Amino acid sequence: MHVIATAGHVDHGKSTLVRALTGMEPDRWAEERRRGMTIDLGYAWTALPSGEQVAFVDVPGHAKFVANMLAGIGPVPAVMVVVAADEGWRQQSEEHLAAVDALAVRHGLLVVTRSDLLDPSLALAEARERIARTTLGEVEAVAVSGVTGAGLEELRAALDRLVGALPAPRVDGDVRLWVDRAFTIRGSGTVVTGTLGAGTLHVGDELELAPGGARVRVRGLESLKRHADAVAAVARVAVNLRGVGVEDVSRGQALVTPGAWPVTAEVDVRISSDSRDVPAEQLLHVGSAAVTVHLRPLGADTARLRLARPLPLRPGDRALLRDPGRHLVTAGLTVLDPRPPALRRRGAATERAAVLAGVGDSPDAAGEVLRRGALRRADLLATGAGDPGDAVVAVGEWYVAPWQWQAWQRALREAVATHAAAHPLEAGLPVEAARRALGAPDVRIVDAVVFGDDTLESSAGRIRARGTASALPPALEGPVAELTNRLRADPFAAPEAGDLAALGLSPQMLAAACRAGRLLRVAEGIYLLPDAVDEAVCRLAELPQPFTASQARQALGTTRRVAIPLLEHLDAQGRTHRLEGAVRTVLPG
Repeated sequence: MHVIATAGHVDHGKSTLVRALTGMEPDRWAEERRRGMTIDLGYAWTALPSGEQVAFVDVPGHAKFVANMLAGIGPVPAVMVVVAADEGWRQQSEEHLAAVDALAVRHGLLVVTRSDLLDPSLALAEARERIARTTLGEVEAVAVSGVTGAGLEELRAALDRLVGALPAPRVDGDVRLWVDRAFTIRGSGTVVTGTLGAGTLHVGDELELAPGGARVRVRGLESLKRHADAVAAVARVAVNLRGVGVEDVSRGQALVTPGAWPVTAEVDVRISSDSRDVPAEQLLHVGSAAVTVHLRPLGADTARLRLARPLPLRPGDRALLRDPGRHLVTAGLTVLDPRPPALRRRGAATERAAVLAGVGDSPDAAGEVLRRGALRRADLLATGAGDPGDAVVAVGEWYVAPWQWQAWQRALREAVATHAAAHPLEAGLPVEAARRALGAPDVRIVDAVVFGDDTLESSAGRIRARGTASALPPALEGPVAELTNRLRADPFAAPEAGDLAALGLSPQMLAAACRAGRLLRVAEGIYLLPDAVDEAVCRLAELPQPFTASQARQALGTTRRVAIPLLEHLDAQGRTHRLEGAVRTVLPG
Protein backbone atom coordinates (compact mmCIF):
# COMPACT_ATOMS: atom_id res chain seq x y z
CA MET A 1 0.00 0.00 0.00
CA HIS A 2 0.99 3.62 -0.58
CA VAL A 3 -0.26 6.57 1.46
CA ILE A 4 -0.75 10.09 0.08
CA ALA A 5 -1.99 13.18 1.92
CA THR A 6 -4.01 15.93 0.31
CA ALA A 7 -3.10 19.61 0.75
CA GLY A 8 -4.77 22.81 -0.33
CA HIS A 9 -7.09 25.70 0.49
CA VAL A 10 -10.47 25.15 2.07
CA ASP A 11 -13.26 24.31 -0.40
CA HIS A 12 -10.91 23.66 -3.32
CA GLY A 13 -12.35 20.20 -3.85
CA LYS A 14 -9.95 17.91 -1.99
CA SER A 15 -12.66 15.72 -0.50
CA THR A 16 -14.68 15.76 -3.74
CA LEU A 17 -11.60 14.61 -5.61
CA VAL A 18 -10.88 11.79 -3.15
CA ARG A 19 -14.55 10.75 -3.35
CA ALA A 20 -14.38 10.70 -7.17
CA LEU A 21 -11.18 8.60 -7.14
CA THR A 22 -12.26 6.09 -4.51
CA GLY A 23 -16.05 6.09 -4.43
CA MET A 24 -15.76 6.51 -0.66
CA GLU A 25 -16.79 9.33 1.68
CA PRO A 26 -13.63 10.69 3.38
CA ASP A 27 -15.53 13.08 5.71
CA ARG A 28 -16.26 10.95 8.77
CA TRP A 29 -18.40 13.29 10.82
CA ALA A 30 -21.94 14.51 10.17
CA GLU A 31 -20.79 18.03 11.09
CA GLU A 32 -18.26 17.93 8.27
CA ARG A 33 -20.84 16.88 5.71
CA ARG A 34 -23.33 19.49 7.01
CA ARG A 35 -20.81 22.32 6.76
CA GLY A 36 -19.31 21.08 3.50
CA MET A 37 -15.73 21.18 4.80
CA THR A 38 -13.24 18.72 6.26
CA ILE A 39 -12.69 19.40 9.95
CA ASP A 40 -10.65 16.38 10.96
CA LEU A 41 -8.69 13.78 9.04
CA GLY A 42 -10.57 11.60 6.56
CA TYR A 43 -9.41 8.38 4.93
CA ALA A 44 -10.29 6.58 1.71
CA TRP A 45 -8.52 4.20 -0.64
CA THR A 46 -8.60 2.67 -4.09
CA ALA A 47 -6.68 0.45 -6.51
CA LEU A 48 -4.70 2.15 -9.27
CA PRO A 49 -4.56 0.85 -12.85
CA SER A 50 -1.31 -1.00 -12.04
CA GLY A 51 -3.02 -2.83 -9.19
CA GLU A 52 -1.16 -0.84 -6.53
CA GLN A 53 -3.28 0.18 -3.56
CA VAL A 54 -3.23 3.84 -2.56
CA ALA A 55 -4.79 5.32 0.59
CA PHE A 56 -5.55 9.03 0.88
CA VAL A 57 -5.34 11.04 4.08
CA ASP A 58 -7.76 13.88 3.39
CA VAL A 59 -6.74 16.88 5.52
CA PRO A 60 -8.78 19.98 6.40
CA GLY A 61 -8.00 23.16 4.47
CA HIS A 62 -9.53 25.72 6.84
CA ALA A 63 -7.09 27.86 8.83
CA LYS A 64 -8.74 26.85 12.11
CA PHE A 65 -7.81 23.24 11.54
CA VAL A 66 -4.16 23.56 10.50
CA ALA A 67 -3.10 21.40 13.46
CA ASN A 68 -5.35 18.61 12.17
CA MET A 69 -3.88 19.05 8.71
CA LEU A 70 -0.33 18.72 10.05
CA ALA A 71 -1.28 15.55 11.93
CA GLY A 72 -2.27 14.05 8.59
CA ILE A 73 0.70 15.23 6.51
CA GLY A 74 3.37 14.54 9.14
CA PRO A 75 3.68 10.75 8.83
CA VAL A 76 3.13 10.32 5.05
CA PRO A 77 5.76 10.11 2.26
CA ALA A 78 3.87 11.92 -0.52
CA VAL A 79 1.35 14.72 -1.01
CA MET A 80 -1.29 15.65 -3.59
CA VAL A 81 -1.52 19.45 -3.77
CA VAL A 82 -5.02 20.55 -4.84
CA VAL A 83 -5.79 23.99 -6.33
CA ALA A 84 -9.17 25.09 -7.73
CA ALA A 85 -9.03 26.48 -11.29
CA ASP A 86 -11.64 29.13 -10.53
CA GLU A 87 -9.93 30.46 -7.39
CA GLY A 88 -6.24 29.82 -7.98
CA TRP A 89 -3.54 29.98 -5.33
CA ARG A 90 -4.92 31.09 -1.95
CA GLN A 91 -3.80 31.62 1.64
CA GLN A 92 -4.17 28.05 2.87
CA SER A 93 -2.57 26.82 -0.36
CA GLU A 94 0.53 28.73 0.68
CA GLU A 95 0.36 27.62 4.31
CA HIS A 96 -0.07 23.97 3.38
CA LEU A 97 2.82 24.17 0.94
CA ALA A 98 4.98 25.80 3.62
CA ALA A 99 4.21 22.87 5.90
CA VAL A 100 5.04 20.37 3.17
CA ASP A 101 8.32 22.17 2.53
CA ALA A 102 9.16 22.39 6.25
CA LEU A 103 8.59 18.65 6.61
CA ALA A 104 10.86 18.07 3.56
CA VAL A 105 8.28 16.03 1.66
CA ARG A 106 9.95 15.27 -1.68
CA HIS A 107 7.28 13.38 -3.61
CA GLY A 108 4.11 15.00 -4.84
CA LEU A 109 1.56 15.71 -7.54
CA LEU A 110 -0.34 18.88 -8.46
CA VAL A 111 -4.04 18.56 -9.25
CA VAL A 112 -6.05 21.52 -10.54
CA THR A 113 -9.74 20.88 -9.81
CA ARG A 114 -12.91 22.47 -11.22
CA SER A 115 -11.36 22.60 -14.65
CA ASP A 116 -14.93 22.57 -15.99
CA LEU A 117 -15.51 26.05 -14.51
CA LEU A 118 -12.42 27.89 -15.79
CA ASP A 119 -9.40 27.29 -17.98
CA PRO A 120 -6.96 25.60 -15.54
CA SER A 121 -3.77 26.81 -17.27
CA LEU A 122 -3.37 29.99 -15.19
CA ALA A 123 -3.85 28.27 -11.83
CA LEU A 124 -1.65 25.40 -12.97
CA ALA A 125 1.24 27.66 -14.01
CA GLU A 126 1.18 29.69 -10.79
CA ALA A 127 0.98 26.60 -8.57
CA ARG A 128 3.81 24.79 -10.38
CA GLU A 129 6.04 27.84 -10.01
CA ARG A 130 5.42 28.04 -6.26
CA ILE A 131 5.80 24.31 -5.72
CA ALA A 132 9.08 24.22 -7.64
CA ARG A 133 10.68 26.42 -4.96
CA THR A 134 10.05 23.80 -2.25
CA THR A 135 11.40 20.35 -1.45
CA LEU A 136 8.81 18.93 -3.87
CA GLY A 137 10.61 20.54 -6.81
CA GLU A 138 9.17 20.01 -10.29
CA VAL A 139 5.98 17.95 -10.03
CA GLU A 140 3.65 16.41 -12.55
CA ALA A 141 0.36 18.31 -12.91
CA VAL A 142 -3.11 17.14 -13.92
CA ALA A 143 -6.29 19.15 -14.49
CA VAL A 144 -9.53 17.41 -13.47
CA SER A 145 -13.18 17.92 -12.71
CA GLY A 146 -14.57 15.98 -9.81
CA VAL A 147 -18.09 16.70 -11.10
CA THR A 148 -17.77 15.64 -14.76
CA GLY A 149 -14.98 13.11 -14.24
CA ALA A 150 -12.74 14.78 -16.82
CA GLY A 151 -9.04 14.06 -16.24
CA LEU A 152 -9.61 11.36 -13.60
CA GLU A 153 -8.07 8.60 -15.74
CA GLU A 154 -5.03 10.80 -16.38
CA LEU A 155 -4.84 11.46 -12.63
CA ARG A 156 -4.94 7.74 -11.83
CA ALA A 157 -2.08 7.19 -14.28
CA ALA A 158 -0.13 10.07 -12.70
CA LEU A 159 -0.72 8.59 -9.24
CA ASP A 160 0.67 5.29 -10.51
CA ARG A 161 3.82 7.08 -11.65
CA LEU A 162 4.05 8.91 -8.32
CA VAL A 163 3.83 5.81 -6.14
CA GLY A 164 6.25 4.01 -8.46
CA ALA A 165 8.87 6.64 -7.67
CA LEU A 166 8.47 6.45 -3.88
CA PRO A 167 11.44 4.97 -2.00
CA ALA A 168 11.01 1.45 -0.70
CA PRO A 169 9.97 1.51 2.96
CA ARG A 170 11.97 -0.23 5.70
CA VAL A 171 9.64 -3.10 6.49
CA ASP A 172 12.18 -4.68 8.87
CA GLY A 173 12.81 -1.50 10.84
CA ASP A 174 11.65 -0.50 14.31
CA VAL A 175 7.98 0.39 14.53
CA ARG A 176 6.74 3.89 15.30
CA LEU A 177 3.05 4.42 14.58
CA TRP A 178 1.88 7.96 15.32
CA VAL A 179 -1.68 7.76 16.63
CA ASP A 180 -4.18 10.04 14.90
CA ARG A 181 -7.38 8.46 16.23
CA ALA A 182 -8.33 6.40 19.29
CA PHE A 183 -11.77 4.92 19.89
CA THR A 184 -13.57 1.91 21.32
CA ILE A 185 -15.31 -0.90 19.48
CA ARG A 186 -17.77 -2.96 21.50
CA GLY A 187 -16.42 -6.44 22.01
CA SER A 188 -12.91 -5.47 20.91
CA GLY A 189 -11.86 -2.63 23.18
CA THR A 190 -9.37 0.11 22.35
CA VAL A 191 -8.50 0.75 18.70
CA VAL A 192 -6.02 3.29 17.34
CA THR A 193 -5.30 4.30 13.77
CA GLY A 194 -2.30 5.83 12.08
CA THR A 195 0.07 5.72 9.14
CA LEU A 196 2.75 3.06 9.56
CA GLY A 197 5.88 4.61 8.04
CA ALA A 198 8.41 1.86 8.82
CA GLY A 199 8.55 -1.67 10.17
CA THR A 200 5.92 -4.38 10.30
CA LEU A 201 3.15 -4.94 12.84
CA HIS A 202 2.09 -8.45 13.81
CA VAL A 203 -0.81 -9.70 15.86
CA GLY A 204 0.65 -10.58 19.26
CA ASP A 205 3.42 -7.95 19.14
CA GLU A 206 4.25 -6.17 22.38
CA LEU A 207 4.59 -2.42 21.89
CA GLU A 208 5.18 0.60 24.08
CA LEU A 209 2.86 3.60 24.15
CA ALA A 210 5.03 6.72 24.13
CA PRO A 211 5.08 8.95 25.98
CA GLY A 212 3.91 7.16 29.07
CA GLY A 213 5.71 3.84 28.72
CA ALA A 214 2.63 1.61 29.04
CA ARG A 215 3.21 -1.82 27.50
CA VAL A 216 0.40 -2.98 25.22
CA ARG A 217 -0.18 -6.01 23.03
CA VAL A 218 -1.58 -6.09 19.50
CA ARG A 219 -4.86 -7.96 19.71
CA GLY A 220 -5.83 -7.46 16.07
CA LEU A 221 -4.92 -5.56 12.90
CA GLU A 222 -6.99 -4.11 10.10
CA SER A 223 -5.90 -2.33 6.95
CA LEU A 224 -8.28 -1.06 4.26
CA LYS A 225 -11.16 -2.66 6.19
CA ARG A 226 -9.54 -6.09 5.96
CA HIS A 227 -8.31 -8.07 8.96
CA ALA A 228 -4.64 -9.10 8.77
CA ASP A 229 -2.12 -11.07 10.80
CA ALA A 230 0.62 -8.62 9.78
CA VAL A 231 0.78 -5.17 8.16
CA ALA A 232 4.00 -3.81 6.63
CA ALA A 233 4.92 -0.18 5.97
CA VAL A 234 3.81 2.02 4.36
CA ALA A 235 0.16 1.53 5.32
CA ARG A 236 -2.91 2.95 6.95
CA VAL A 237 -3.63 0.60 9.81
CA ALA A 238 -6.08 0.16 12.67
CA VAL A 239 -4.61 -1.57 15.72
CA ASN A 240 -6.77 -3.26 18.34
CA LEU A 241 -4.86 -3.02 21.62
CA ARG A 242 -4.92 -5.07 24.78
CA GLY A 243 -3.64 -3.54 28.01
CA VAL A 244 -4.77 0.09 27.70
CA GLY A 245 -8.06 1.98 27.92
CA VAL A 246 -9.15 4.43 25.26
CA GLU A 247 -9.05 7.22 27.85
CA ASP A 248 -5.29 6.68 28.15
CA VAL A 249 -4.55 7.08 24.41
CA SER A 250 -4.69 10.27 22.38
CA ARG A 251 -3.56 11.78 19.10
CA GLY A 252 0.14 12.61 19.20
CA GLN A 253 1.19 9.51 21.10
CA ALA A 254 2.98 6.74 19.27
CA LEU A 255 3.14 2.96 19.37
CA VAL A 256 6.82 2.03 19.28
CA THR A 257 9.07 -1.00 19.46
CA PRO A 258 9.96 -1.25 23.18
CA GLY A 259 13.37 0.20 24.02
CA ALA A 260 14.07 1.17 20.41
CA TRP A 261 13.18 4.88 20.50
CA PRO A 262 14.63 7.59 22.76
CA VAL A 263 11.65 9.22 24.49
CA THR A 264 12.93 12.71 25.19
CA ALA A 265 11.80 16.13 26.33
CA GLU A 266 14.95 17.91 25.11
CA VAL A 267 16.47 17.79 21.62
CA ASP A 268 19.08 19.60 19.58
CA VAL A 269 17.88 20.46 16.08
CA ARG A 270 18.90 22.15 12.84
CA ILE A 271 16.30 24.63 11.64
CA SER A 272 15.65 26.11 8.22
CA SER A 273 15.87 29.75 9.32
CA ASP A 274 18.10 31.81 11.60
CA SER A 275 17.39 30.45 15.07
CA ARG A 276 18.01 33.87 16.59
CA ASP A 277 15.01 35.28 14.69
CA VAL A 278 12.62 32.58 15.90
CA PRO A 279 10.48 33.46 18.95
CA ALA A 280 11.25 31.34 21.98
CA GLU A 281 7.77 29.88 22.40
CA GLN A 282 6.70 27.66 19.50
CA LEU A 283 4.49 24.69 18.63
CA LEU A 284 6.40 21.64 17.46
CA HIS A 285 4.59 19.40 14.97
CA VAL A 286 6.05 15.96 14.37
CA GLY A 287 4.12 12.92 13.21
CA SER A 288 0.61 13.46 14.56
CA ALA A 289 1.91 15.26 17.68
CA ALA A 290 1.67 18.96 18.46
CA VAL A 291 3.71 20.01 21.51
CA THR A 292 4.58 23.41 22.98
CA VAL A 293 8.35 23.94 23.03
CA HIS A 294 10.81 26.53 24.31
CA LEU A 295 13.58 27.29 21.81
CA ARG A 296 17.12 28.23 22.86
CA PRO A 297 19.37 29.31 19.97
CA LEU A 298 22.78 27.64 19.83
CA GLY A 299 24.17 28.63 16.44
CA ALA A 300 22.81 30.40 13.37
CA ASP A 301 20.88 27.31 12.26
CA THR A 302 20.91 25.15 15.41
CA ALA A 303 18.85 25.29 18.58
CA ARG A 304 17.85 23.32 21.65
CA LEU A 305 14.16 22.60 22.15
CA ARG A 306 12.64 21.87 25.54
CA LEU A 307 9.35 20.03 25.00
CA ALA A 308 6.29 20.38 27.23
CA ARG A 309 5.98 16.59 27.07
CA PRO A 310 8.42 13.93 25.86
CA LEU A 311 8.19 12.34 22.42
CA PRO A 312 9.87 9.33 20.76
CA LEU A 313 12.40 10.98 18.43
CA ARG A 314 15.48 9.94 16.49
CA PRO A 315 18.22 11.79 14.61
CA GLY A 316 17.00 12.59 11.12
CA ASP A 317 13.34 13.07 12.10
CA ARG A 318 11.71 15.97 10.26
CA ALA A 319 9.34 18.34 12.03
CA LEU A 320 8.18 21.93 11.88
CA LEU A 321 7.74 24.87 14.21
CA ARG A 322 4.56 26.94 14.13
CA ASP A 323 3.89 30.31 15.73
CA PRO A 324 1.24 29.63 18.40
CA GLY A 325 -0.16 33.15 18.04
CA ARG A 326 -0.28 33.69 14.28
CA HIS A 327 -0.65 29.97 13.48
CA LEU A 328 1.93 30.26 10.69
CA VAL A 329 4.77 27.88 9.91
CA THR A 330 7.94 29.39 11.40
CA ALA A 331 10.55 26.91 10.20
CA GLY A 332 11.24 23.32 9.36
CA LEU A 333 13.72 21.35 11.41
CA THR A 334 15.73 18.16 11.55
CA VAL A 335 16.41 16.36 14.82
CA LEU A 336 20.17 16.07 15.35
CA ASP A 337 20.44 14.74 18.90
CA PRO A 338 17.56 13.43 21.03
CA ARG A 339 19.84 13.03 24.07
CA PRO A 340 21.91 16.21 24.17
CA PRO A 341 24.44 16.98 26.92
CA ALA A 342 23.65 19.55 29.60
CA LEU A 343 24.76 23.14 28.98
CA ARG A 344 25.89 24.20 32.44
CA ARG A 345 29.02 26.28 32.09
CA ARG A 346 29.66 29.58 30.37
CA GLY A 347 30.38 29.13 26.68
CA ALA A 348 28.81 25.65 26.54
CA ALA A 349 26.15 26.72 24.02
CA THR A 350 28.78 28.08 21.63
CA GLU A 351 30.83 24.89 21.95
CA ARG A 352 27.72 22.82 21.34
CA ALA A 353 26.89 24.81 18.21
CA ALA A 354 30.38 24.06 16.85
CA VAL A 355 29.83 20.33 17.46
CA LEU A 356 26.40 20.35 15.81
CA ALA A 357 27.81 22.16 12.78
CA GLY A 358 29.55 18.92 11.88
CA VAL A 359 26.50 16.71 12.40
CA GLY A 360 24.66 15.54 9.29
CA ASP A 361 20.89 15.45 8.86
CA SER A 362 20.73 11.65 8.81
CA PRO A 363 21.82 9.16 11.53
CA ASP A 364 25.56 8.40 11.52
CA ALA A 365 26.55 5.56 13.86
CA ALA A 366 30.29 6.23 13.95
CA GLY A 367 29.70 9.97 14.17
CA GLU A 368 27.39 9.54 17.16
CA VAL A 369 30.05 7.58 19.07
CA LEU A 370 32.90 9.87 18.03
CA ARG A 371 31.00 12.92 19.27
CA ARG A 372 29.88 11.41 22.58
CA GLY A 373 33.03 9.46 23.44
CA ALA A 374 31.13 6.39 24.59
CA LEU A 375 27.63 5.11 23.85
CA ARG A 376 25.78 2.02 24.99
CA ARG A 377 24.99 -0.33 22.10
CA ALA A 378 21.24 -0.25 22.84
CA ASP A 379 21.23 3.56 22.91
CA LEU A 380 23.05 3.73 19.58
CA LEU A 381 20.62 1.30 17.96
CA ALA A 382 17.76 3.42 19.34
CA THR A 383 18.98 6.34 17.21
CA GLY A 384 18.41 4.25 14.09
CA ALA A 385 22.06 4.69 13.17
CA GLY A 386 23.00 1.00 12.85
CA ASP A 387 26.48 -0.47 13.33
CA PRO A 388 29.43 1.97 13.57
CA GLY A 389 31.92 -0.58 12.17
CA ASP A 390 35.67 -0.48 12.82
CA ALA A 391 35.80 3.29 13.36
CA VAL A 392 35.17 2.80 17.09
CA VAL A 393 36.21 0.40 19.87
CA ALA A 394 33.63 -2.22 20.87
CA VAL A 395 33.75 -3.07 24.60
CA GLY A 396 30.99 -5.42 25.68
CA GLU A 397 27.74 -3.47 25.41
CA TRP A 398 29.59 -0.20 24.77
CA TYR A 399 31.01 1.56 21.73
CA VAL A 400 33.94 3.86 22.54
CA ALA A 401 35.55 6.53 20.38
CA PRO A 402 39.32 6.01 19.87
CA TRP A 403 40.09 9.44 21.35
CA GLN A 404 38.10 8.59 24.46
CA TRP A 405 39.79 5.19 24.75
CA GLN A 406 43.25 6.78 24.61
CA ALA A 407 42.23 9.46 27.12
CA TRP A 408 41.02 6.76 29.52
CA GLN A 409 44.29 4.87 29.15
CA ARG A 410 46.33 7.96 30.02
CA ALA A 411 44.05 8.87 32.91
CA LEU A 412 44.17 5.34 34.34
CA ARG A 413 47.97 5.19 34.29
CA GLU A 414 48.10 8.53 36.10
CA ALA A 415 45.48 7.45 38.66
CA VAL A 416 47.30 4.17 39.39
CA ALA A 417 50.65 5.94 39.85
CA THR A 418 49.11 8.62 42.09
CA HIS A 419 47.40 6.03 44.25
CA ALA A 420 50.57 3.91 44.56
CA ALA A 421 52.54 6.95 45.75
CA ALA A 422 49.89 7.92 48.29
CA HIS A 423 49.11 4.36 49.49
CA PRO A 424 52.26 2.25 49.01
CA LEU A 425 51.01 -0.58 51.27
CA GLU A 426 47.79 -1.19 49.29
CA ALA A 427 47.54 -3.78 46.53
CA GLY A 428 46.59 -1.18 43.97
CA LEU A 429 43.82 1.22 42.93
CA PRO A 430 40.31 -0.20 43.53
CA VAL A 431 38.40 -0.71 40.26
CA GLU A 432 35.45 1.46 41.35
CA ALA A 433 37.83 4.26 42.34
CA ALA A 434 39.43 3.91 38.90
CA ARG A 435 36.02 4.20 37.22
CA ARG A 436 35.30 7.41 39.11
CA ALA A 437 38.73 8.82 38.28
CA LEU A 438 38.15 8.15 34.58
CA GLY A 439 34.52 9.24 34.54
CA ALA A 440 33.77 5.97 32.75
CA PRO A 441 30.12 4.85 32.70
CA ASP A 442 30.81 1.18 33.54
CA VAL A 443 33.47 -0.69 35.56
CA ARG A 444 33.68 -3.24 32.74
CA ILE A 445 35.17 -0.52 30.59
CA VAL A 446 37.91 -0.08 33.21
CA ASP A 447 38.65 -3.82 33.05
CA ALA A 448 38.91 -3.59 29.26
CA VAL A 449 41.27 -0.61 29.44
CA VAL A 450 43.54 -2.55 31.84
CA PHE A 451 43.45 -5.61 29.60
CA GLY A 452 44.48 -3.53 26.59
CA ASP A 453 47.37 -1.77 28.38
CA ASP A 454 50.58 -3.77 28.76
CA THR A 455 51.81 -1.42 31.52
CA LEU A 456 48.98 -2.32 33.93
CA GLU A 457 47.63 -5.44 35.62
CA SER A 458 44.78 -6.21 38.00
CA SER A 459 43.73 -8.86 40.47
CA ALA A 460 41.20 -9.11 43.27
CA GLY A 461 39.56 -5.83 42.20
CA ARG A 462 42.80 -3.78 42.34
CA ILE A 463 44.82 -2.21 39.53
CA ARG A 464 48.56 -1.63 39.70
CA ALA A 465 51.60 -1.15 37.49
CA ARG A 466 52.59 -4.42 35.89
CA GLY A 467 55.33 -6.27 37.79
CA THR A 468 54.90 -4.35 41.03
CA ALA A 469 52.93 -7.04 42.87
CA SER A 470 56.18 -8.57 44.22
CA ALA A 471 57.78 -5.23 45.09
CA LEU A 472 58.09 -4.47 48.80
CA PRO A 473 58.06 -0.81 49.89
CA PRO A 474 61.57 0.14 51.20
CA ALA A 475 60.20 1.03 54.62
CA LEU A 476 59.23 -2.63 55.14
CA GLU A 477 62.52 -4.21 54.17
CA GLY A 478 64.05 -4.02 57.66
CA PRO A 479 61.12 -5.38 59.72
CA VAL A 480 60.33 -8.13 57.19
CA ALA A 481 63.98 -9.17 57.00
CA GLU A 482 64.15 -9.49 60.81
CA LEU A 483 61.00 -11.61 60.88
CA THR A 484 62.35 -13.73 58.02
CA ASN A 485 65.54 -14.44 59.99
CA ARG A 486 63.52 -15.55 63.03
CA LEU A 487 61.40 -17.92 60.93
CA ARG A 488 64.45 -19.33 59.18
CA ALA A 489 65.70 -20.41 62.61
CA ASP A 490 62.30 -21.80 63.70
CA PRO A 491 60.01 -22.19 60.64
CA PHE A 492 56.76 -22.85 62.53
CA ALA A 493 57.19 -20.43 65.42
CA ALA A 494 54.67 -17.90 64.10
CA PRO A 495 55.08 -14.72 66.17
CA GLU A 496 52.33 -13.54 68.47
CA ALA A 497 50.50 -10.29 67.81
CA GLY A 498 52.68 -8.48 70.35
CA ASP A 499 55.87 -9.66 68.63
CA LEU A 500 54.60 -8.40 65.27
CA ALA A 501 53.73 -5.05 66.80
CA ALA A 502 57.16 -4.85 68.39
CA LEU A 503 58.69 -5.30 64.95
CA GLY A 504 56.53 -2.40 63.69
CA LEU A 505 54.49 -4.65 61.40
CA SER A 506 50.85 -3.49 61.14
CA PRO A 507 48.18 -5.60 59.40
CA GLN A 508 48.54 -3.39 56.29
CA MET A 509 52.31 -3.94 56.25
CA LEU A 510 51.90 -7.70 56.67
CA ALA A 511 49.39 -7.74 53.79
CA ALA A 512 51.92 -5.90 51.61
CA ALA A 513 54.62 -8.43 52.53
CA CYS A 514 52.27 -11.29 51.61
CA ARG A 515 51.47 -9.67 48.24
CA ALA A 516 55.17 -9.33 47.60
CA GLY A 517 55.60 -13.06 48.27
CA ARG A 518 57.82 -12.52 51.34
CA LEU A 519 55.35 -13.95 53.89
CA LEU A 520 52.48 -16.43 53.89
CA ARG A 521 49.26 -15.67 55.77
CA VAL A 522 48.05 -19.06 57.01
CA ALA A 523 45.15 -17.67 59.02
CA GLU A 524 44.23 -14.55 60.97
CA GLY A 525 47.36 -13.54 62.91
CA ILE A 526 49.43 -16.57 61.69
CA TYR A 527 52.31 -15.60 59.37
CA LEU A 528 55.04 -17.98 58.13
CA LEU A 529 57.54 -18.04 55.30
CA PRO A 530 56.16 -19.16 51.91
CA ASP A 531 58.34 -22.31 51.85
CA ALA A 532 56.95 -23.41 55.23
CA VAL A 533 54.21 -25.33 53.42
CA ASP A 534 56.67 -27.62 51.64
CA GLU A 535 58.68 -28.06 54.82
CA ALA A 536 55.54 -29.00 56.77
CA VAL A 537 54.49 -31.60 54.16
CA CYS A 538 57.96 -33.19 54.25
CA ARG A 539 57.88 -33.54 58.05
CA LEU A 540 54.31 -34.85 58.10
CA ALA A 541 55.08 -37.40 55.39
CA GLU A 542 57.63 -39.00 57.70
CA LEU A 543 54.93 -39.75 60.28
CA PRO A 544 52.99 -43.04 60.28
CA GLN A 545 49.89 -42.44 58.14
CA PRO A 546 47.30 -41.40 59.13
CA PHE A 547 48.39 -39.04 61.89
CA THR A 548 46.66 -36.95 64.53
CA ALA A 549 46.83 -33.21 65.08
CA SER A 550 48.86 -33.81 68.22
CA GLN A 551 51.41 -35.89 66.29
CA ALA A 552 51.59 -33.15 63.65
CA ARG A 553 52.16 -30.48 66.29
CA GLN A 554 55.06 -32.45 67.75
CA ALA A 555 56.58 -33.13 64.30
CA LEU A 556 56.43 -29.44 63.42
CA GLY A 557 57.73 -28.33 66.80
CA THR A 558 55.03 -25.71 67.23
CA THR A 559 51.96 -24.89 69.28
CA ARG A 560 48.32 -25.84 68.72
CA ARG A 561 47.69 -22.15 67.86
CA VAL A 562 49.84 -22.64 64.73
CA ALA A 563 49.41 -26.35 64.00
CA ILE A 564 45.61 -26.44 63.60
CA PRO A 565 45.37 -23.47 61.16
CA LEU A 566 48.38 -24.83 59.23
CA LEU A 567 46.76 -28.27 58.88
CA GLU A 568 43.52 -26.65 57.66
CA HIS A 569 45.55 -24.63 55.17
CA LEU A 570 47.20 -27.83 53.90
CA ASP A 571 43.77 -29.46 53.59
CA ALA A 572 42.55 -26.53 51.50
CA GLN A 573 45.67 -26.72 49.29
CA GLY A 574 45.14 -30.42 48.64
CA ARG A 575 48.40 -31.36 50.33
CA THR A 576 46.72 -33.31 53.15
CA HIS A 577 43.35 -35.00 53.55
CA ARG A 578 41.29 -35.15 56.72
CA LEU A 579 39.75 -38.57 57.42
CA GLU A 580 37.00 -39.67 59.74
CA GLY A 581 38.09 -39.40 63.33
CA ALA A 582 40.01 -36.14 62.83
CA VAL A 583 43.11 -37.91 61.53
CA ARG A 584 44.88 -36.91 58.35
CA THR A 585 47.05 -38.34 55.66
CA VAL A 586 49.55 -36.69 53.34
CA LEU A 587 48.38 -36.83 49.73
CA PRO A 588 50.87 -37.93 47.05
CA GLY A 589 52.42 -35.33 44.78
